[in-house]
Amino acid sequence: MAENVNISVLFADVCGSTRLYETLGDERAQQVIGECIAFMLQVVEQHGGTLVKTIGDEIMVRFDDASAAVRAACEIQEENESPRLYVGQRIALRAGLHHGAAIVDEGDVFGDAVNVAARMAGIAKATQIITTGDTVAVLEPELADMAREFDRTRVKGKAAELRICEILWEANDVTTMNMPSASRQVQENNFLVLRYGGEETRIGASDRPVVTLGRGSQSDMVIQAPLASRVHCRFESRRGKFVVVDQSTNGTFVRTADGENVYLRREELLIWGSGVIGLGEDVTETNQHLIHFTCP
Repeated sequence: MAENVNISVLFADVCGSTRLYETLGDERAQQVIGECIAFMLQVVEQHGGTLVKTIGDEIMVRFDDASAAVRAACEIQEENESPRLYVGQRIALRAGLHHGAAIVDEGDVFGDAVNVAARMAGIAKATQIITTGDTVAVLEPELADMAREFDRTRVKGKAAELRICEILWEANDVTTMNMPSASRQVQENNFLVLRYGGEETRIGASDRPVVTLGRGSQSDMVIQAPLASRVHCRFESRRGKFVVVDQSTNGTFVRTADGENVYLRREELLIWGSGVIGLGEDVTETNQHLIHFTCP
């Protein structure tokens, strides 16, 4: 009998499986993928998850609790990157999950949670865990603190855009820093203004709490800096204060009005006053792609 429930659905799969078959041949590639799926299911079981189905190189599992689903996904990535070998081969994994309404019928699962989780898995790249803002909202605090919003998207059947978040599972993914003169009191501000190439964007609790910057069209502010990542960094409003969070390959350079210089790589920085940002390049007179920020 069909049952309406709120559950977490997790998809996890092998990245580049087609190439595995091309380079290893069918028999050995199947052994590699089979061993990897067995490993993932072992972790899922340890965290109280239930297998719904396997689809080629992908598993679909369900959890009653969102935090258990995230812990399982993190352990899968951590163990896989330890590094773990499957029939002598290293492979990369990706995962996507969502907590929401679903229908459980004879062991299979249908509905919103499945559709959105599948979309998150499709967005995820190698080594990533991608989820939604709705899922983050029901996580235990220490797990919610590992989530960073980086985009918004529409999903079929949903009227509003979904917040897309990455779970930063690596212990050194993001480190919070203060500017060198952090002994000064940081005043609360209603908003922060970013300026680039004649474009001006306001960030604040009553405006936009998160703005992403990068070279890709998916970024809120597209910065054509040659060394910028597609989604390079983001500015966030947090209880009247503002942080810049780097998520790039080449890092983010910050110079304040006081002349202080800070380099961020997978780190976040509490900012105030005014200053200049360089994406992948230092703040110099020859850098033509500088972003100016001001906290009025």
